Amino acid sequence: MSGEGGGGGERGGFGRGRGRGRGDRRRGDRRGGRREEEGWVPVTKLGRLVKEGRITSMEEIFLFSLPVKEAEIIDFFLKDKLQDEVMKIMPVQKQSSAGQRTRFKAFVAVGDTNGHIGLGVKCSSEVANAIRGAILAAKLNVCPVRRGYWGRVSALPHTVPCKVKGKCGSVRVRLIPAPRGTGLVASPAGKKLLHMAGVDDCYTSACGHTRTMGNFIKALFYALRSTYGYLSPELWRDDELTPNPYQEHTDFLAKKAL
Repeated sequence: MSGEGGGGGERGGFGRGRGRGRGDRRRGDRRGGRREEEGWVPVTKLGRLVKEGRITSMEEIFLFSLPVKEAEIIDFFLKDKLQDEVMKIMPVQKQSSAGQRTRFKAFVAVGDTNGHIGLGVKCSSEVANAIRGAILAAKLNVCPVRRGYWGRVSALPHTVPCKVKGKCGSVRVRLIPAPRGTGLVASPAGKKLLHMAGVDDCYTSACGHTRTMGNFIKALFYALRSTYGYLSPELWRDDELTPNPYQEHTDFLAKKAL
């Protein structure tokens, strides 16, 4: 009987499979706990340079258009200043053979109110997971926002440097510089996004189906991102070209890789 019982337990590998699954979970928990104790362990060249202090600001990353693949890099520079805002959560459905499958789509914006803004979108079967994934995606999409003046150049920049526009789907959004003290002439969602980008005064103009919140905030984000796409006269000065961080610190990267 004992042999039959043992055979039944081993049949199809079910018993072994269950045992391996429980063991993997326990080992995974231990690995996760060890990672929390050790802190951030970078896995990219850029992450290693940031953690070792070889890159000291976000501007160095943007200057050489280095792709950011780890959200911890953004946290390293902007953790104390970064704030996030859930812009919209909407259910989406997919028709399957078993019926309708409902998931949740989250739009999250992150910014430091000082010239950095990011927007992330994530779809998941649970709202919490969608928000968490959207925050991660927004951090990886953080980009610089250039600000300027309307009229006299004094004090800190307060508005967009020139008229810029962005589009997504049928929505077209245009940002227009405004005098100091005007405030943000925009919809509630637009005001949140502009404030997180560090813009204090701005006129906005939009057309298309702006009720589609996802496309509207995407178009606004694309407009803010395009502010560094215009070469105005104050940027005509000659700047000395510096080597790429990967080239400058190639010895350090090679040594740590061994």
